[in-house]
Amino acid sequence: MLSQKQKIRLLSLASITTLTLAIASCSGNQSPNSSEPEAEGGSPSTETAANSNATGEVKVDGSSTVFPISEAMAEEFQKANSGIKVTVGVSGTGGGFKKFCAGETDISNASRPIKQEEIELCKTNNIEYIEVPISFDGLSVVVNPQNTFAKCLKVDELKKMWEPAAEGKITTWKQIRPDFPDQKLALYGAGTDSGTYDYFTAATVGEEGESRGDYTASEDDNVLVQGVSGDPGGLAFFGYSYYVENKDKLKLVEIDDGEGCVAPSEQTIADGTYKPLSRPEFIYVKKESLSRPEVKSFVDYQLDPANKGLIEEVGAVPIPEEIGTLIKKRLSDGKVGTVFGGKAAVGVNLKDVLEKEK
Repeated sequence: MLSQKQKIRLLSLASITTLTLAIASCSGNQSPNSSEPEAEGGSPSTETAANSNATGEVKVDGSSTVFPISEAMAEEFQKANSGIKVTVGVSGTGGGFKKFCAGETDISNASRPIKQEEIELCKTNNIEYIEVPISFDGLSVVVNPQNTFAKCLKVDELKKMWEPAAEGKITTWKQIRPDFPDQKLALYGAGTDSGTYDYFTAATVGEEGESRGDYTASEDDNVLVQGVSGDPGGLAFFGYSYYVENKDKLKLVEIDDGEGCVAPSEQTIADGTYKPLSRPEFIYVKKESLSRPEVKSFVDYQLDPANKGLIEEVGAVPIPEEIGTLIKKRLSDGKVGTVFGGKAAVGVNLKDVLEKEK
């Protein structure tokens, strides 16, 4: 019998996209400190980690949700470091960890903490890593703009839609709530290699990695956006940044975890009131790679508060300064491993777990 994950892979209507982008460096005759247009949300730092004499390549792969952050950071970083090439791939969190634990990349983007089996894989291959929270995100539930009834959904209603028992049985909106129309329900979501899928299922279904298999799955969030925007009965989940980028095509649904309806926003994600779909996002840095100036410089650049505007620009939420101080201390101390013990971060206070480790 096929497992749920095998069903999802077989029933996926959209191909899982693996994209590797080599972000172009600025021309060699451009001064690292030349004037550039300011990014929205503030001007990125061109001095932090700028080392015009440094050369080399930084290899990044993993989460599609963290990808926009890495892409924006890499583009600006290379303007100040024209001898360094940063390549950013999109294999999903799980796919990224497979490459990372095989020693193929320097940095692994992740929209969830590293799992126990991934911890073991890295250990087997002697890959030591430092866990670095990079931003906060709020998984966004969206519907087609023609949907005028699903303004707020309870967590239990999301479970009713997505749990394994719903496969082939829950097929209309009316089955979710009696006063909803008898309209076909079409679901779109992240593929099984995605940390977004793992987090969403843990937060709504109650078990990480378990869901119905008859939905349109893709590691490429743009495929999900296109699906829902063209399907009147569609519903999807993905990172807040993709909603921000495509809000003219989508309608945001508020979520009620028992304390009232709350929509994701920079404020509700940062203060944790958007529950249970607010989460930290990460980069995992290979400890050995940090000995290379190009990697260390790029990591420092991403953690510089002067560059938080790049995080805001793509729709993610910057880490507060008090938490950022703890993260930088963890990095400078070379603290390897994870503070999450291979488990999901649903309902976990990031500041508390970092302070507990300290």
